[in-house]
Amino acid sequence: MNRPNIIFIVADDLGFADLGCYGGREAEFGPVSPVLDGLAAGGLRFTQGYANSPVCSPTRFALMTARYQYRLRGAAEEPINSRSRGSLTLGLPPEHPTLPSLLRAAGYRTALIGKWHLGYPPAFGPLRSGYEEFFGPMSGGVDYFTHCSSNGQHDLWFGEEERHEEGYLTDLLSRRSADYIARMAEGAKAGTPFFLSLHYTAPHWPWETREDADRAPDIKDNLFDLTAGNIHTYRRMIHHMDEGIGQVVQALRERDLLDNTLIVFTSDNGGERFSDNWPLVGGKMDLTEGGIRVPWIAHWPAMVAAGRTSAQHCMTMDWSATLLDVAGVTGDPAFPPDGVSLLPVLRDAAHGFARPLHWRMNHRGQRALRDGDWKYLRVDGHDYLFNLPADERERANHAQREPARLAALREAWEAWNATMPAIPEDATVSLGYGAKDMPQR
Repeated sequence: MNRPNIIFIVADDLGFADLGCYGGREAEFGPVSPVLDGLAAGGLRFTQGYANSPVCSPTRFALMTARYQYRLRGAAEEPINSRSRGSLTLGLPPEHPTLPSLLRAAGYRTALIGKWHLGYPPAFGPLRSGYEEFFGPMSGGVDYFTHCSSNGQHDLWFGEEERHEEGYLTDLLSRRSADYIARMAEGAKAGTPFFLSLHYTAPHWPWETREDADRAPDIKDNLFDLTAGNIHTYRRMIHHMDEGIGQVVQALRERDLLDNTLIVFTSDNGGERFSDNWPLVGGKMDLTEGGIRVPWIAHWPAMVAAGRTSAQHCMTMDWSATLLDVAGVTGDPAFPPDGVSLLPVLRDAAHGFARPLHWRMNHRGQRALRDGDWKYLRVDGHDYLFNLPADERERANHAQREPARLAALREAWEAWNATMPAIPEDATVSLGYGAKDMPQR
């Protein structure tokens, strides 16, 4: 069998239960995510999968490098913001091997269609980190119609040149992705596979459906859109993305590429203010489960049996290691991966292995370690201990009841943290809103 084509789809700020296949409720217009639900039904759905961070750009550093993001200076920003435009330090260093650069060196065609959020040219950019093609925004959030970032600058690019195009951004990304598949199909059939990163900005703020173009002028200078939005708009934004993924699947099907294409879907972090994270608590910027546990769907008919579910613990960088393994690519020994390949799980959903997962955040001094059934968490100087299978909402704190277990997990986290660079003193935390804008969780 030829090496598979790979499509890595990343939603932005999607909640754990926003999709029907993760327990999400139907919207007033019907099912929110029928295409993604179908991919889950035809493949493998993970119930214990995590993002490397509860905020955008740090997770993307891990995705690109298959390593803990804390190893790179730019990932200490929570997140990189548009004020970093022109910075020579806040981005993904071009000399660092990446998932796309390693796949490209192994003969894959590579493209990023969608959000980059890993630094700006001339020092950084997708074309400098392994992608042959790029179309999308460089920053973290943009208006869906004017394509301007939070500082008011236009931020839609083709390669390293700004590209002005009319249209709803989610639809632009979907159509271009389907077109990319059409252009790559002949080569893929002849033995030259492709790697497509499709990184939507949906359902990230501002709260605009494709019918809301008239709102764009009013929110151009306030993309956080704090006085608007609701669950109805939010669900429609997810549905627009789902429709676009349907176009991608159809483009594969029409060219007989679907069977040997690995499609992976996830979110860069947990849900934001209108998300459904049930049964989890917290969300974006939090190391409680709602900020880091995310959907993970793998669809690959040639390898992955349909209708399967896995409780394997995993995080973003494990999927990066998995894609390299699937392609038969060995990483650069000078940059050994922290991610662990999940290929054995793709082959057999019943396969499982121990996988401790570590996090830290400058914001609120957070830290977390998931090891088996147990999770150690620190927030605002308070230490907690939770048995997640029994208490996914992290409400029953075992810290006083099991001090020895708490001490052991805290010591394990400290030992791991000692292997990582310290958080730089000049690292920034960028919060778009707080308790003055809406009640806290």
